[in-house]
Amino acid sequence: MVWWLWLLLGLGLLAVEAATPGGFVALFFGIGAIVVGVLTAAGLADAAWLQWILFSALSVVSLALLRGPLRARLQLRGNVAAVDSLVGEEAVVIEELAAGGVGKVELRGSSWSARAAGEGPLPKGYRGRVERVEGLTLWVR
Repeated sequence: MVWWLWLLLGLGLLAVEAATPGGFVALFFGIGAIVVGVLTAAGLADAAWLQWILFSALSVVSLALLRGPLRARLQLRGNVAAVDSLVGEEAVVIEELAAGGVGKVELRGSSWSARAAGEGPLPKGYRGRVERVEGLTLWVR
């Protein structure tokens, strides 16, 4: 394969990595393709089979050795707290909840299945607190 095709492949893979949420997989394959393109342009990897072996080896080895440290390095430091817990949030009943029954509530702009956690029914329009979450069902009191 000619050197400029390797560079195009590498840039394409880097673009894929930039467009997708952070798995850091296409990044290493893109870098591997760019390195093989540079080696091919320098005349150090003329045979197609050598180019493919170099691409595969460079990509997989760099992925195995550098992905974990890169992900650890880029994570935010500080307090690790559950910032997205729904427990304690206020939900609005949009479909009446009978005592122990199932209905619908609105929370953060989305409709959720809900159960009444208390002894009595919860009327439509009632603002209650989420007591617990089981799967995709909110228990509201």
